[in-house]
Amino acid sequence: MFTVVIVLAVALLGFRLLGSLGVSRFATWYGSAAHALAVMLVMTASAHFVPEGVTVMPNHADMVGMVPPFVPFPGAMVHATGVLELLGAAGLVLPSTRRAAGICLAVLFVLLLPANVYAAVAAPFNADVSSPLWLRIPEQALYIAVALWVARTAGPTVAPLRFAPVGRRHS
Repeated sequence: MFTVVIVLAVALLGFRLLGSLGVSRFATWYGSAAHALAVMLVMTASAHFVPEGVTVMPNHADMVGMVPPFVPFPGAMVHATGVLELLGAAGLVLPSTRRAAGICLAVLFVLLLPANVYAAVAAPFNADVSSPLWLRIPEQALYIAVALWVARTAGPTVAPLRFAPVGRRHS
């Protein structure tokens, strides 16, 4: 789990390095953060689709085990959240959709928080984890903060409407 934070940090620093070398896409911290969060999301989303027999990383069965009992169709929900993470990652790398993607991802991270709390408290599955599951809770707060910061600093997604002053008409 802590690996995900390391991926986010290394990607952020790598993109900022590229920005300092002249790659305009990564010229700002928030642009680099958007791309770093996208990299992290592609990594985490992949676990939602990994077959149960794979043991070198979290897999679909591990994710299903984290779903609280009150959530219907846990297998489908795991697939759906993986798809939403991938869509969010794509939205972050496109400047025109970055604000919406950041807001939607923050909402998704909040909605996923009960699964992380459930996994930390109930530990319903026998997963071999490298760090305690309760660390996912502060990590989730970090992801929410980054998503909202990226959304807040993103440029407008639609050009503002401009109206001609009243009384002036073009012939």
